[in-house]
Amino acid sequence: MHVNLILKLLGTAVSFGAGFAGSKILDTVWLKATGQKPPKPGDEEAQAEASLRQAIGFAVASAVVASVIQVLTKRGTDNAITYFKRTADEV
Repeated sequence: MHVNLILKLLGTAVSFGAGFAGSKILDTVWLKATGQKPPKPGDEEAQAEASLRQAIGFAVASAVVASVIQVLTKRGTDNAITYFKRTADEV
């Protein structure tokens, strides 16, 4: 039972780290592809320079990256829990 909690906490930490890394990678790719800073909330200058199409494009790209990271970390955590349950049952 403790292993499940540890793995879930580890999965959450990995998710946060992957989300941070994914965000930084997306920002870098956006900057190289468009030559402009990404139109993120709180960055009024970047938002003012971005067209509506760019703002929507960045929002969609951000949502896709976040969703993929969430699904992959959830699957990884679930697989780890299943593996450790199976291993504990064999012992």
